[in-house]
Amino acid sequence: MKQLPEAKVHPTQQSAQPVSAVNEELSLIAIQSKYLIKDTTQLKVFLYVDAYKGKKPIKVEDFTKIYNLNYVIYSDYGTRDRLGYGNVKLDSSNVTKVGDKIVISYEIKSPNKEYGVLLSEISQTGTLKKVLNDLTLRFKKHTVSEQYGVYTSASSQPLQRHYVNINEPVTLKNLTQSSEDLHVFYYSHDFEPAGSPMNIAPKNVSKSLEVDSTFTIRSNETIRFGKEGLYNIFSDTTRSEGLGILVVNERFPKLTRPNLLLEPLLYVSTNNEVNEIKKAEDYKKALDKYWLTLMNGNAPLAQQSIRSFYGRVEEANQLFTTYKEGWKTDKGMIYIVLGPPDKVQRSKDREVWTYDQRGNAQNVNFTFNRKNNQFVDDHYELVRYAEYQPIWYPVVEAWRNGSIR
Repeated sequence: MKQLPEAKVHPTQQSAQPVSAVNEELSLIAIQSKYLIKDTTQLKVFLYVDAYKGKKPIKVEDFTKIYNLNYVIYSDYGTRDRLGYGNVKLDSSNVTKVGDKIVISYEIKSPNKEYGVLLSEISQTGTLKKVLNDLTLRFKKHTVSEQYGVYTSASSQPLQRHYVNINEPVTLKNLTQSSEDLHVFYYSHDFEPAGSPMNIAPKNVSKSLEVDSTFTIRSNETIRFGKEGLYNIFSDTTRSEGLGILVVNERFPKLTRPNLLLEPLLYVSTNNEVNEIKKAEDYKKALDKYWLTLMNGNAPLAQQSIRSFYGRVEEANQLFTTYKEGWKTDKGMIYIVLGPPDKVQRSKDREVWTYDQRGNAQNVNFTFNRKNNQFVDDHYELVRYAEYQPIWYPVVEAWRNGSIR
């Protein structure tokens, strides 16, 4: 299938072409995006942009002077049938800062269609540099996740991510600012990490999750979630799709607790190694010993490997958290072990990550199929093949001997 214009990308849910930052050079590293339905005729798009001048995040006033935004709505991936297009004047009314990210918001008219693909293009004035972002739009199927955004006290824009930290004050709002009852289902379930990319055995049929508790909240009112776990929120309990929010500890996306640091090691360790650490009275000492043993007693190399590995884990949590932590997802597993792909090709319900070279292999592809569920609509599962074995194990071994830094 012919795709929208390709770019070398950072594998966010929606991504952009990276431009190297050198000295004070401008660079747009990645774009993530989401949308909220305003009514039957309009929706609002939010672009979350990692924009830098040299190594420092760019200021809003500089961004609006330097960059332009145009968009096209296509009827589908792989077609040039346009449903709408326009350019957006960037100024302080629609460009803000949330943390280090630039957030752009703009409204578009909904065509009389079920579905569309929005292609946003941010270009640098006076140059040929541009970044592209594609976003699937469902004009007719209005779920609670398309009607409500999660806002923190520090931001006038909705969060792009699916997680909030425990006891973090948040508010659920729709674009009309109306107040209504929302029904919350809480699950304390701890989801399993991704299985090996070579494990082609049929999956066990997953058991239905048991709801631990239910309660009601009001939109437009501040709430704090006091327990870690998964919360699914509905405005209409007859609908099957909710707004899933994963409530995580105060340090997430970083992992700092020794027991949590142990878990992602399963991607580069043997079962025996993991079980030995679990038996230890002091997890931290056992983890330090594990890395030091792998590096043959080379403490600086062990420290560097720890930083590199858990840096990848943190990035996976930032990028891929859905109803479970990002490191546990299939995308997170591939990202942690192999790093960011050299190219991402996306269609309606599929992503293909390409690695130009890993170990002795060239042009390695990993295909992820979208698997919607009642919590989120952007969860993906890897198509597994036994043939990944000669690619996977050499890279794992490189982690274990300190070659990856």
